[in-house]
Amino acid sequence: MSNIKRIRMIKDKIFLFGVAFLTFLAVLPLFHIIYSIIIKGSPVIMERGLSFITNTLSDGGIGPAIVGTIILTILATLIGLPLAFLAGAYAYEFPNSFIGRATKVLLQIMLEFPTILVGTFIAAVVVVPMGTYSALAGAIALALILTPYVAVYTEEAMAEIPRIYKEGAYALGCTRAQVIFKVITKMAKKGILTGVLIGMAKVAGETAPLLFTIGGLYETYPTSIFQPIGAIPQLIYTLIQSPSPEDHKMAWGAALVMLIIFLSIFVPIRYALKDDIKL
Repeated sequence: MSNIKRIRMIKDKIFLFGVAFLTFLAVLPLFHIIYSIIIKGSPVIMERGLSFITNTLSDGGIGPAIVGTIILTILATLIGLPLAFLAGAYAYEFPNSFIGRATKVLLQIMLEFPTILVGTFIAAVVVVPMGTYSALAGAIALALILTPYVAVYTEEAMAEIPRIYKEGAYALGCTRAQVIFKVITKMAKKGILTGVLIGMAKVAGETAPLLFTIGGLYETYPTSIFQPIGAIPQLIYTLIQSPSPEDHKMAWGAALVMLIIFLSIFVPIRYALKDDIKL
């Protein structure tokens, strides 16, 4: 083996080792967070059992917060998803128009926009006129946060579809709406649904906008979207402000519950979506 070839092999191995090491460093904080939540949260759940998930806060449980998080996530998705999809589809179909370019710029700005400002804005335009905190106000705030994620993924997923399929659909006599909604959307559904999942995960764990919109309801279960509601992220934030070690233990338990909800819902859906695309 020549010296040049041997040197190239050594460089290749060094490069692969460097990439693997840097990848390990990048994911290490994530695994450390998961490990810490499991180690500190599992004793709380094992000690209190099912009551931790079903009882109210005064009885040592987080039941209303769990239900509130689910309601807020579903409402935010129902409100934000149609707007996000239409914005992404418009940016894809009219990329060179003034509105199309402005839409893409606005979506990029919204991705980096401080979420706490979204909460203060919704508090001013929804909470104050209604005269009360509510699940609706929280869902609207979360919908504004979800929208850019879904819209950007929608536009990028559609842009990756080869133009030949679009031209073929027009050649068969399809209208613009049919091309976008029946051809391009179906072919780009993997990327679009990935954006939906990321957006849902983002809003389900948000805390800042909820501080100004939902009020926090942990002693009874929510009965109306026009009344205050609780959420796991806000409850964790409230508990860690307390000097009580018992409240800190509850915060770790609530964090583990939220982690379990995320992993049990989003991971199977993501893999099911992957398998469906292969078919």
